[in-house]
Amino acid sequence: MKPLLMRQLWSVVESIQTSTLLALDDDGLVNFLADRLMTGCPGIDRSDRAELDGYLQAKVSLIRDLANGRSVA
Repeated sequence: MKPLLMRQLWSVVESIQTSTLLALDDDGLVNFLADRLMTGCPGIDRSDRAELDGYLQAKVSLIRDLANGRSVA
């Protein structure tokens, strides 16, 4: 995955409320984050979507762990 895309993705993850990240099921979370990134970052094209979905699917547990950490802090 392109470094710029990765930075933008994690910025989007940090900007979303913890309750939203924890409320969605895995597929819903992947789709929600990918859609937010695709609409919020005009430099990203549709060809990046499959790679983005795969990366997000692999990082769902990490995203949930980070969200849980924010809710405790």
